[in-house]
Order: sequence, then structure tokens, then C-alpha cells
Amino acid sequence: MCAPLKAADEPASDAAVSPSPAPDAQAAAHQQQTQASQTNDSSNVTPPQEQTGTSNGRLFYALPNFLTVENGAAPPPLSVKEKFKLVARSAFDYAEYPWYAAIAGISQAENSEPAYGQGAAGYAKRYGTTFADGTIENFWVAAIVPAALHQDPRFYQMPTGSFARRAEYAGSRMLVTRSDSGHREFNFSEIFGSMFAAIISTYSYHPKSERTAGNTASVWGSEIGYDTITIEIKEFWPDVQRKFSHRKSRPAGQP
Repeated sequence: MCAPLKAADEPASDAAVSPSPAPDAQAAAHQQQTQASQTNDSSNVTPPQEQTGTSNGRLFYALPNFLTVENGAAPPPLSVKEKFKLVARSAFDYAEYPWYAAIAGISQAENSEPAYGQGAAGYAKRYGTTFADGTIENFWVAAIVPAALHQDPRFYQMPTGSFARRAEYAGSRMLVTRSDSGHREFNFSEIFGSMFAAIISTYSYHPKSERTAGNTASVWGSEIGYDTITIEIKEFWPDVQRKFSHRKSRPAGQP
């Protein structure tokens, strides 16, 4: 008498069946897979400062330095949105408020623009105009004109070279900049952006007695001079910062 046939999906014997993993082992394996997936996903996310190639540091550990590219990096071009976002981040950074407060205090002490008067009211007017002057100039120089002319508002630090060569390079950036495609161009953004900012601020909210072509030219020149000094500081500040960090990291007793 023939033995009955087994069903096609029926195991031939108990020994041929692989034991199914225990529930705890399955949960552990699933957790490991999930963690690995999350790690891979997070490794593919690029931080904002790496996407834009800009620094996340601060000049003198306080003032924002978010439009500087260090160490000879070659980041992708900024979109219009990124240009405005970076400028807004710098212009309204928490360190800017005491900075403009100090500048307004100096202006008050020098009694610049006498029409504002003295006392708390005079200081408040000087603080407001100083903050507005700086903010308008930042947006025109680093966002509005660069967006319109497709220029790169970032400052590219020279990673190597003598002090004189790097100082010369930094100063020349007032006249030479990069296009969004990476080509060298005349820095229309700095020269004309600061000019437009000087005209707007002088003829809109400054005292009427100061609304002259001579005062506008003076404000324009002051803005360019200030930006030149700032760029020079941006060029060498990373070196100073690294030097201080190196000294702090040395063991006690070493020179």
C-alpha cells in the first residue's frame, strides 16, 4: 500500500524547518535596521553653512561673519533666496543691537547731526538712523544688487600667502568680486550698492539740513571705508582665532 503524498507546502520533516527567530531577536534586528537607516539619512543632510560655503563664526567672537568663505573652498552659487536669507541673518543678529548702540553713543558724544539734539530723544534718533543705515547698506550691497546682477556677495579668504599679499588681496575685493558662475567681475554690488544706500538714507529719514550731495558723498565714502576695514579683518581673523585656540589647547607649562 503506497504512503500518502504530502502537500506541496508541507515540510518534509521537522528537522528541515529552520526555527523562526524569537520575538526579542526580531525586535532587536528591526531596531538596528532603523538606526542604520536614520544614520544614513542624517549623513546625507548637509548643514546650511556647508550648502552655502559660508562661515558660521564671528569676528572678535561677537559680530556675525556669515558671508565669509574660508580655506580656499569653492561652494556652489547662492540662490536669490539664500542671498537675502544670509544678509537678514547677519543684519538682525543679536550682536548688531549693542554694536549700533555703541556707534550711536559715539555719534551722540560728537554731536553729529546736531538737529537731533541731545538727551534720550537725541540718542534714540541716532540709534534708529544708525541701525537703519547699516541694515539698508547690508541689503543693497550683499542682497539686492548681487541678486539683480548675479554677483556673489561672499568674501573668499585667501588661505595662504604673505601678510602684504593677503592684505592687498582683501582690499582689492572692494573693486573685484565673483559672478555667480565664478568669473571675476567689477564689484558693482559694493560700489553702487553702497551708493544707493547712502542716497536712500540721506534723503529719506536723516535731518533735512543734512540732505545735500556733499553729505551723501561723505556717507558713501564712509560706508566704503568701513567695508574695506571689515574685509581686512575678515581676511586675518581666522588666523588670529586659530592662534588663540592653539594657545588654549596647549598643556600647562608649554610655551
